[in-house]
Amino acid sequence: MQKPSYKVALGDEVIIQKDEPKEVSIEAEDIPLDVLYEDNDIIVVNKPKGLVVHPANGNPDGTLVNAIMNIAKDSLSGIGGEIRPGIVHRLDKDTSGVLIVAKNDKAHIDISNQIKNRETSKIYIALVRGVINENEATINMPIARDLKDRKKMAVSKNGKEAITHFKVLKRYEGFTLLEIKIDTGRTHQIRVHMAEIKHPVVGDMVYSNGKNPFGVVRSNASCKEY
Repeated sequence: MQKPSYKVALGDEVIIQKDEPKEVSIEAEDIPLDVLYEDNDIIVVNKPKGLVVHPANGNPDGTLVNAIMNIAKDSLSGIGGEIRPGIVHRLDKDTSGVLIVAKNDKAHIDISNQIKNRETSKIYIALVRGVINENEATINMPIARDLKDRKKMAVSKNGKEAITHFKVLKRYEGFTLLEIKIDTGRTHQIRVHMAEIKHPVVGDMVYSNGKNPFGVVRSNASCKEY
């Protein structure tokens, strides 16, 4: 076995070993959730910061999905797959805000289409570093996977369209509180865009070069959808 940095040479034989698929079993867990609304089609919850939306590597349980399964039992859309039942859209682990969970496939499709057609509004509140002079502005910069760090995203001319609108709510000494509306839902979009214009989100240790004057451990961002 070669190191990841090894460069394939002419005449090398490449053997790919594929692991056998493991059976996925997501268990319902009694995790307290702030349920804002529920009917026969959807559940609307206020996701707290620090809660992962669905199971993944490093987070096999203790997620929003586990909590939702405890509430909805078997009444969840199956379109998202075994590990994402009912999940139509997501928020980062450290972002708090409103999430809509579909209880059946029709609701899942309808909500997905509304998001795709930009018939829904996604509005966030975020505290960023620096004093922004403009009262309102729009950032239109495409975003793609960072070529140097695959865990990060970056502004790139080869990326997908990403549009972020912001409005200043209040200015402080060295900081600005913003209302942010996004037309697109790219991974880390707000964090990437704000860092790109030199106003990173306070507490964001990924895109703010490690600067964290208040010792904030999670992003001060929240979201509401309607």
